Amino acid sequence: MSTISSQAPESGQGAPDAPAVVVIGAGPAGLTAAYQLVKAGVRPAVFEADDVVGGISRTVERGGWRFDIGGHRFFTKAGPVEALWHEILPDEDFLMRPRMSRIHYRGKLFDYPLKAGNALSGLGVVEAVRCVGSYVWAQIKPPKDQTKFEGWVAARFGFRLYSIFFKTYTEKVWGMPANEIEADWAAQRIKNLSLFKAVANALAPKRNQKQITSLIEQFQYPKYGPGMMWERCRDLVADGGGSVVMNTWVRTVHRAEGGAVAVTVKDADGERTVPADHVISSMPISALVRAMDPPAPAEVLAAADDLRYRDFLTVALVVPESAGFPDNWIYIHTPGVRVGRIQNFGSWSPYLVKEGRTCLGLEYFVSEGDDLWEAADDVLIKQGAQELEALGLVSSDAVEEGYVVRMPKAYPVYDEYYRGNVEVIREWLAREAPNVHPVGRNGMHRYNNQDHSMMTAMLTAENIATGTTHDVWTVNVEEEYHEEAADQKPASGGSSASGTSGTGRDAPIVPRRRVEEAKSDQRV
Repeated sequence: MSTISSQAPESGQGAPDAPAVVVIGAGPAGLTAAYQLVKAGVRPAVFEADDVVGGISRTVERGGWRFDIGGHRFFTKAGPVEALWHEILPDEDFLMRPRMSRIHYRGKLFDYPLKAGNALSGLGVVEAVRCVGSYVWAQIKPPKDQTKFEGWVAARFGFRLYSIFFKTYTEKVWGMPANEIEADWAAQRIKNLSLFKAVANALAPKRNQKQITSLIEQFQYPKYGPGMMWERCRDLVADGGGSVVMNTWVRTVHRAEGGAVAVTVKDADGERTVPADHVISSMPISALVRAMDPPAPAEVLAAADDLRYRDFLTVALVVPESAGFPDNWIYIHTPGVRVGRIQNFGSWSPYLVKEGRTCLGLEYFVSEGDDLWEAADDVLIKQGAQELEALGLVSSDAVEEGYVVRMPKAYPVYDEYYRGNVEVIREWLAREAPNVHPVGRNGMHRYNNQDHSMMTAMLTAENIATGTTHDVWTVNVEEEYHEEAADQKPASGGSSASGTSGTGRDAPIVPRRRVEEAKSDQRV
């Protein structure tokens, strides 16, 4: 790996008349944009507030262990993104990994995606009869309100199966009751699957089976974790004449008539100002608005302040290899524990762990300032070990060491007001700062995946380097779940068939009242 200078050279010293470009953030979107620009003869200056590249797609190293924050499978329908992955890393650095995940419920493991026979047999005869009866009743008397997650799922599976396999995990992720979450997320993630269709599909002759939701069975994975991709991309940007400067905060985006003209950054040595013809921003769009000088109007600032985020932490616990499991991860639907999902990093790549040992990543969905976020690392490690034992997965005595990684603003929240707030900000930026380009998940406040974040960055870089006019806000939102195996067209510019514009996959729309109440309850 090459060494990146702590001082950024002047950007825009590449091809004749190349613009000066500042990129805010060294995650997948920011580094993709920077790499595409250096290939076009532009030398961007990338500024990252953290000391690790990759954003949420980083690989964290602690004590010789490597942790993937959230689990990043390299699978995409976007051909240009697939090609770029293999341009950045050679083929030999990718592993082809089997996909396996299950649901943990009251001491038993169930297939995910749900298979009717497996689910009903695993629950036992009595509970299976109750679940089927609950489903039949839902067909006779469907829930009146199917605009919410609970009603939508219960109408298709019955209330008992919904309560077992959908309710608990969803509420952990979003920190609020499932009967107050909009149905958008369920409609996309579960699609047209119902208990009846699942049973019919299982019983039908194989030649007559219909594909409901067939998830990918294997995926690519960099052998040292996703951060390997972004560490290499960082070096390619530097080799191409750009710069990637860590531990540096963007304090101000200066604008004049016509758009942004410079960016002031701060590091341990103080502040300095870098001229800019264009600014590509993957920082939270709310923070981007607050960094503008002269300040944005009151209504735009209010829209920025009204955007919300869900945060994330991983408790990584080292255990004997025999205490691991073959799954990439297990969803925890068992009540009484706060962990939402458990990764087995050894199942992702043997290069992430040490011989004879594996590392389990316990994932907690939190909000900054709540009790888990504020808890000391040793308290979280102890709680994680106790929850592993309570779940019957690993004895707490088998835990040899532990580490905690906190990730703020991991998920943009889709409350009732987010769409209007983002639209207010978009319109103002287009009018007053058209050379400021939001990209990526937090940059656009879109619940998108790594590949869609990269696509927004690739199109933005092309706009700057060649004068094209791609509208990155209309990068396709696929109607179907992004991992369905059926052949689909790659993601590209343009609106989806449903008319939805944006990037990535749908997330539930969270009522604002419940977001605030949940935060208040967790602080008590």
